Amino acid sequence: MDTLSYRTVSANKETVNKEWVLIDAQDEVLGRMASIAAKFLRGKYKTNFTPHVDCGDNVIIINADKFKLTGNKLDQKEYVRHSGYPGGQRTRTARELLQKHPIGAVENAIRGMLPKNRLGRDLFRNLFVYAGSEHPHEAQKPKKIDLTKIK
Repeated sequence: MDTLSYRTVSANKETVNKEWVLIDAQDEVLGRMASIAAKFLRGKYKTNFTPHVDCGDNVIIINADKFKLTGNKLDQKEYVRHSGYPGGQRTRTARELLQKHPIGAVENAIRGMLPKNRLGRDLFRNLFVYAGSEHPHEAQKPKKIDLTKIK
C-alpha cells in the first residue's frame, strides 16, 4: 500500500494559491452575502484548507450600499461601539449607519464572521468594499461569483 498518498497536506504561505473574486451586493441579503464572502476570505472551500494559515482569496465587493435587510432590521438593528471611557457606549441603527458610512454594515458583518485573532485581522485586509459599481482592481482579473448558485 502506498502510504504517501494518505499524507495530510498542510498549506503554508508559499504553497497557497490566492485568487481574486468579485461579489455584487446589489439586492442581496446582508447576512447571506457576508457569510459567503467570509468563506472565500477564509478559504474553507479549498481542498488544502489549513486553519492557521491565510489560504483564502482576495474578495472585492461592489454596490455595497445597495444590499437588503429583511424584516424591520433597518430601524431595529443596532450597531454598538464604545469609546473606552465610562459612559462611552454609543449605538446607531442600521439606517443611521447607512447614511453616515454606507459600506460600514458590510464590513462589520464580514468582520464578525472571521476569527477574533491575528489571523482574522490579516484576513480582513484581503477584503475590498466599494459603494459604487467601479473598483480599481481590474488588472487582477477578478472572477465574478454568482451568489444564487453558492449555498
